[in-house]
Amino acid sequence: MDNTIEQTNQSMGEAEQKIVMDIKNITRTLPLGRERIEILKDISFQIMSGEFIAIVGPSGSGKSTLLGIIAGLDNPTTGQVFIDGVDVTRLSENKLAQVRNRKIGMVFQAFNLIPTLTAQENVEVPLYVGKHKGSPSVRAKELLTLVGLSHRLHHRPGQLSGGEQQRVAIARALATDPALVIADEPTGNLDARNGSNVLKLISDLREQTGKTFIIATHDPAVASHADRAVRIVDGRIAELDHTHGVITQ
Repeated sequence: MDNTIEQTNQSMGEAEQKIVMDIKNITRTLPLGRERIEILKDISFQIMSGEFIAIVGPSGSGKSTLLGIIAGLDNPTTGQVFIDGVDVTRLSENKLAQVRNRKIGMVFQAFNLIPTLTAQENVEVPLYVGKHKGSPSVRAKELLTLVGLSHRLHHRPGQLSGGEQQRVAIARALATDPALVIADEPTGNLDARNGSNVLKLISDLREQTGKTFIIATHDPAVASHADRAVRIVDGRIAELDHTHGVITQ
């Protein structure tokens, strides 16, 4: 494999840790008749470069709403989200789209691959938005090799297993060399074996690339693979867990 990825991305041990995301006093309310329902209540925490963070909580806890806000897909009612020092809650939609393309890679539970495109073409798609160095096809081949799919370059999603589709989705999330990779229930549509393989892949990629990974999950077993958990209950942070794999309700 070409050494471009290793040259562009330092390993976690070599990279100097810094704050890549600073979430400050986030609230989110939604109207319900004449009332307003509080979905998120004064959420604040920081994420350091190279961390593998799990946002954990049961259905309805607010974790998906929080994930959408930190991914720049939704706005908080009050509060700020800084990505690499830039307050993304105050950006125009055009500038926010640029930040998402350059700094954030997204992985979804349902994979969200384009069914008519090959694995390689799906990974290339983000590279045709904005300006990115190098050849999209070369970058896509490198990343698919990194996730163990060099033999599936020309297969379409319908020809791949669920685990393979999620690997393609992870490669696509890495395509633009983002600072953060955000995954919403990345193992939700996978069986236990494939889910475990995807989580191991995320851990391995974090070690190899130094990227910051943030996953949202309702499953404590999935969260136990992360370095640290942010546990959300009823829209508040119930626990900031700094111990590997210890999450209780």
